[in-house]
Amino acid sequence: MDLFSRSWAALLSAVADVPDEEFERPSGCAGWLVRDLVCHLVIDAQDVLITLVTPAEGEPTVDAVTYWKLVEPPTGDDPLDALIPRLAAAYGDPKLLKFHLDDVGSAAGRAAALADPAALVSTQDEILTAGDYLSAYVLEWTLHHLDLVAHLTSVDGPPAETLAAARAALEKIAGAPFPAALSDADALLVGTGRRSPTDAENAALGDLAARIPFVLG
Repeated sequence: MDLFSRSWAALLSAVADVPDEEFERPSGCAGWLVRDLVCHLVIDAQDVLITLVTPAEGEPTVDAVTYWKLVEPPTGDDPLDALIPRLAAAYGDPKLLKFHLDDVGSAAGRAAALADPAALVSTQDEILTAGDYLSAYVLEWTLHHLDLVAHLTSVDGPPAETLAAARAALEKIAGAPFPAALSDADALLVGTGRRSPTDAENAALGDLAARIPFVLG
């Protein structure tokens, strides 16, 4: 729960620090500008709010790791993926997009802080504890924080502790550790296909090299 709050607060702060003119720069999400990524974060924050007030009964079907499914790399054909750039452009002034994220994002942060970690919630036809759901989102926030700063130099990246937690989560999903020679950020970027490994990294990855990228959905 603390890592969720730390990763989300850091990401919201980073978005607030992005100069308005930088919203038109590319993000680390292929095909999306920074403004598109921020618009996606608004939708993510809404999803957190919805899930935390959607109680479930029965036994958990997934946990913080198995919540994530491995999917094919996005092609841009998904209706929601195609909608997001149009929504982002409709804001016009980046200040409006920043305000909306801060408004909805702050509410999501408060809801997470008030949530009972043991309570069962439902999302995407799965049942899991609120604690596991929020833990899963540490990986989401950290990856998108890396996406945000991919082509920016004036904004801080993710905190070290959330990078380490996100790496550990990705290693559990992969079923194997990434080489110690890779920093946490590099392990996340290479492991999820956000950049190609160098020759040296490819050699260090060994058997994992044939299995990357791990695209999460």
